[in-house]
Amino acid sequence: MHKGPVSQFIQHHYRHFNAAALVDAAKGYEAHLAEGGKMMVTLAGAMSTAELGISLAEMIRQDKIAIISCTGANLEEDVMNLVAHSHYKRVPNYRDLTPQDEWDLLENHYNRVTDTCIPEEEAFRRLQKHLVKQWKDAEAKGERYFPHEFLYKTVLSGDLDQYFEIDPKDSWIVAAAKKNIPIVCPGWEDSTTGNIFASYVIKNELQASTVKNGIEYMVWLADWYRQNSGGKGVGFFQIGGGIAGDFPICVVPMMYQDLEWHDVPFWSYFCQISDSTTSFGSYSGAVPNEKITWGKLGIDTPKFIVESDATIVAPLMFAYILGW
Repeated sequence: MHKGPVSQFIQHHYRHFNAAALVDAAKGYEAHLAEGGKMMVTLAGAMSTAELGISLAEMIRQDKIAIISCTGANLEEDVMNLVAHSHYKRVPNYRDLTPQDEWDLLENHYNRVTDTCIPEEEAFRRLQKHLVKQWKDAEAKGERYFPHEFLYKTVLSGDLDQYFEIDPKDSWIVAAAKKNIPIVCPGWEDSTTGNIFASYVIKNELQASTVKNGIEYMVWLADWYRQNSGGKGVGFFQIGGGIAGDFPICVVPMMYQDLEWHDVPFWSYFCQISDSTTSFGSYSGAVPNEKITWGKLGIDTPKFIVESDATIVAPLMFAYILGW
């Protein structure tokens, strides 16, 4: 593939330390795909509010990603940015805010994520009424779906098109919904839409069982992994740490140790972008070799770690893999 100006810049300037690790990991990603491997990408933190979709959506469209694991926040916040972008408020001086300043943001219905405030009314409520309709329609038919499937239905229904405030090609959820690529969303309950759903359950307007849960995600993932880990196998590209990464990576030791299936291949590539420092008991900051002891990675699995800000590193790596 001909490499464009961004990739050429990376090749020329990124020669040592974390810069070199970025290049090595990106080349390893390319090699994994070239040899017929598939890749899982995991999204922690607030990657959607950081608008990673601008590059991530193209990775999905070009079949560089087979499956995604993400937090409930990343699931919903990509769509919120899609339908309410002009109402977002940026606070570059967020480090200087006083408790009173923060309270004023709340009073004005702004929820802050570092330097970016999500507008509650335009973002949460705009999405809520259409999502609730999907929940209630499914329950009326006696159907149950995963959280991401409900979001896919909402996006593909066209109900949100009237609100679009960015080019939908920059929404990774739109790209994923159109390709119907699988998503695993562990701990979806820990999200705004999860909280909204819980409120309807408390009001006896919905059954908790209408949205499939995390255990069901793990059961589904075990089957997907069995079907897709042949040949070169499945790689694991982890952006940040937390449950988005720890939950899906555990499917391998779960099958090997708990189910006692001894023909389960390890993850066949591993890369983590993280600014978490190695510390006592930390998962996000654990070096990849620690995962060998948990039966997640093999001795020979290509392992990379780029210790830096994922909002800077991930788009650069995606640009390199896409040949930009």
